[in-house]
Amino acid sequence: MSFQEDKAVVVFSGGQDSTTCLFWALERFKEVSAVTFQYGQRHSNEIDVAKDIAKELGVEHHVLDMELLNQLSPSALTRADIEMEEGKDGQPPNTFVEGRNLLFLSFAAIFAKQQGAKHVITGVCETDYSGYPDCRDIFIKSLNVSLNLSMDNEFVLHTPLMWLDKAETWKLADKMGRLDYVKNKTLTCYEGIRGDGCGECPACVLRQRGYQQYIEAKGSE
Repeated sequence: MSFQEDKAVVVFSGGQDSTTCLFWALERFKEVSAVTFQYGQRHSNEIDVAKDIAKELGVEHHVLDMELLNQLSPSALTRADIEMEEGKDGQPPNTFVEGRNLLFLSFAAIFAKQQGAKHVITGVCETDYSGYPDCRDIFIKSLNVSLNLSMDNEFVLHTPLMWLDKAETWKLADKMGRLDYVKNKTLTCYEGIRGDGCGECPACVLRQRGYQQYIEAKGSE
């Protein structure tokens, strides 16, 4: 199967980062589809939000079953009976799901090949993150090489947010005219609340702090 330069697949959770990446892809590629993974998330409404956004934007959307990941790598992000805790002694917090991005990007690439898409976009970032090792640029570059070798193809893994902090991610959304959309319609909250979320979980705190920093910086320009 030959690749098409103008086709892309976005790894899409319906959260702030992946939605920003979806808009980024829509500005750059003629054909864009989104793939969402069901992996035993604490809140299934994450998938509902992803479906709603994809439908509203007219983006072809697929949900892939990765429930086995929850069995292999239980975490506070997938188990309601595990209380969220910060990492200790340099370790990531217990919201880290071992192997998640490795598997997600591998399956996204397999899916992309079937679609004839050369480009795979993901919202990972190592500027504002929780120390997850599979969000690092070196991992993405390494996996890109491995995927190309494993399938004898020429995928390009794009990480538009890799070197942006949360304030800069909001700035990117605003630059694309999508700030209010991302703020109000995405779901980033670990408690499964759309928009501004619970305001207390680590994801909400990071998101809100970045938003305030961007709005303040924008107001001083």
